Amino acid sequence: MTGPDDLVAAIEALQRHDLDAWIAEELVVPEVQTGTPVFSEMECARVRLICTLHYELDIDAAALPVVLSLLDQLYETRQNLLSLTAAIRAQDETVQTAIMAALRPEDED
Repeated sequence: MTGPDDLVAAIEALQRHDLDAWIAEELVVPEVQTGTPVFSEMECARVRLICTLHYELDIDAAALPVVLSLLDQLYETRQNLLSLTAAIRAQDETVQTAIMAALRPEDED
């Protein structure tokens, strides 16, 4: 777990006022331990992503929630696809073949 001061020190471009704004807007959600916000590895990675979007790609602060929401949806879809793939692979070959045939575009028949 990483505190806000350590996070600001670790990420060169990160400004404390931006981090505080992102927390207030719930773009990042630190845990609170003994009254102090602390960031998990996942939240630290999210802060780094937001820094890249905001400071390097110049995504406006007003657009960040939309961009992050779309990225979150993309990540969730990817995780669902990986789960579906694992479930298909767990089936016997006949079921796998039937699923693959059903997924094939109609113009390939």
